[in-house]
Amino acid sequence: MRRTLGVNTWVWESPLTDQSLEGLARKAAGMGFEAIELPVESPGGWSPESASEVLRELSLAPYVVGAMGAGRNLVATSASSIGATQQYLEHCISVAGAIGASVVAGPFYAETGRTWRMSAGERAATVAELRESLAPVVDTAQAAGVTLAIEPLNRYETSLINTVEQALDALDPLLGPGLGLALDSYHLNIEEKNPFDAIRLAGSNLAHVQVCGNDRGAVGDDHIDWQAFLDALDDVGYAGPLNLESFTAENDTIATAASVWRPLASSQDALAERTLAYLTQLQNSRENS
Repeated sequence: MRRTLGVNTWVWESPLTDQSLEGLARKAAGMGFEAIELPVESPGGWSPESASEVLRELSLAPYVVGAMGAGRNLVATSASSIGATQQYLEHCISVAGAIGASVVAGPFYAETGRTWRMSAGERAATVAELRESLAPVVDTAQAAGVTLAIEPLNRYETSLINTVEQALDALDPLLGPGLGLALDSYHLNIEEKNPFDAIRLAGSNLAHVQVCGNDRGAVGDDHIDWQAFLDALDDVGYAGPLNLESFTAENDTIATAASVWRPLASSQDALAERTLAYLTQLQNSRENS
């Protein structure tokens, strides 16, 4: 199965603005990418209407990613904070509808980087709270024809959902047309005993896939068995995109949030181009075998 290859604008810049969006979209399309992930870091940071025109012109399939920055939590916080986070996620869904994106992906449960210890009872209570907080947002997504895709993160970025098994357990009552899983090869490589079995465990709930090298660098310049990765996606019938998510070290905020302490390639363009070339060749070779 040949999947669309896309790229997140975080590879080059954060935050995304109207001024930068068109140039980055043209760069991505010029390289040969067919899809693009557009982060909504702050509501109103860029215009969905303007973006939609550019993406249609370039024939780039759009996807929206959310950013769970400071104060964005659906659990273990005040009712006002939960309400504000729900409003933010509903805004992301509205943006997706405006640009024709089918998926809004991200770690939509707690502020990224927020970790705390929980007993079994505390974890059960937190999961119950997450379900309650997510339910109206999932209803909004389903009504809009959008899938909210929840991403497990590694242990250093969250203590709530690190693995596919935990995600399925936490989200089970809500999974369906409005809610699925987003899996990122970076986090799978850290947390799963077998990343490929984890993909198979996600099964039909897999709604979105992000890729990068195990060090957040280029796909193919790393130790991940990408043949096995694609085999697992084939096994669950995943037909969505493979979107490169990495980050620039040039932005202090994003570099600190993603722990990017050194350049991950000779340039950000090279990181994107090497990933695209590797995955294109790999998919071509699989089609011809």
